[in-house]
Order: sequence, then C-alpha cells, then structure tokens
Amino acid sequence: MSFPRKDYSQEPQKKNLTPGQAKVKIAAFCAYQERSQQEVRDKLYTYGLYQDEVEELISVMITENFLNEERFAEAYVRGKFHLKKWGRLKIEQGLKQHRLSANCIKLGMREIDPDDYWKELLQLAGKKWEATQESDSFKKKAKIHRFLISRGFEYDLVNSALQEVASENQDRMDH
Repeated sequence: MSFPRKDYSQEPQKKNLTPGQAKVKIAAFCAYQERSQQEVRDKLYTYGLYQDEVEELISVMITENFLNEERFAEAYVRGKFHLKKWGRLKIEQGLKQHRLSANCIKLGMREIDPDDYWKELLQLAGKKWEATQESDSFKKKAKIHRFLISRGFEYDLVNSALQEVASENQDRMDH
C-alpha cells in the first residue's frame, strides 16, 4: 500500500518580516479576536522571526494590552459553552492545549454558571433523545451517553440528565 506523497509546493512559505512589520501584523491579529500567547507565538514564527524577537513582541503585545491570557480564557469558555455547547472537560482540555496557566483556566471556567450548565446539558440530551432513531431504549441511552461524554460533559451529570430525559419521555409515552 502506498501513501500519496505530500505536495510541499502547497505548504505556506515562511514570510521573512522585520520585527517592526511583524508588530503591525500581530497587533491586527490580536485586535480581531482574543488570542492566547501560544497562538501569537505560533503566528510570529511563521513570519520568520527568531525566538528572542518573538518573545519580545509577545511582551510588547501584553504591555499594550493586545494580549491578555485571562481575557482569552474567559472569551474561550463563553464561546465554547454557549455557541459550541461543549462541557467543562472539553473546554478545560482546549485551554490546556493553548498552554494557559492553571490559574487562568480556573478564572475562565468561572464564566460557566452551574444552573445554565445543567439546563444546557438537559436541553442537549433532550434534543439528542428526539433525534436518535433507536427502538431499543438501552441502545438509545448508550448512544446519547457517548455523544454527551464526547462533548465534554461529566460522567455523573450525563447519567443524571439521561435519567431525567428518559423518565420525561416515558411519562409522555404513558399518557
């Protein structure tokens, strides 16, 4: 079995920018939306800068308030929870991939209200219950359970939500 050869001509070339040019571009990059230091670091390396230049520009972006890890963590958590409907575990994992400190992660996670979290989990479980075409209730619960776990919701909360959704739907079927 042969694998297709990678076409390196399609790979983006490193742009060789001066630190001054890179500063202008990275300021616009940070102004567009909240960024983590890791995202900015990766972007600066694509500009062909050296490590000391990259770290210097990151310090400048922090000083000029273009870059703030706490602000990034809060925005990331809000977006992933409210828009993508992710659970705490998946959000936390995403923040760790951005190499945020434990303190920033903790601050960001405060954006999730426990009551809203439970309501969101119940709503997601209910929608998935309605959409899942499975006659065997055990298999149906298992499918929904896997889905909710993959979204990053905690095991015990998923079990509780599934019990509630299943009993609500059982009550509807009895009437």
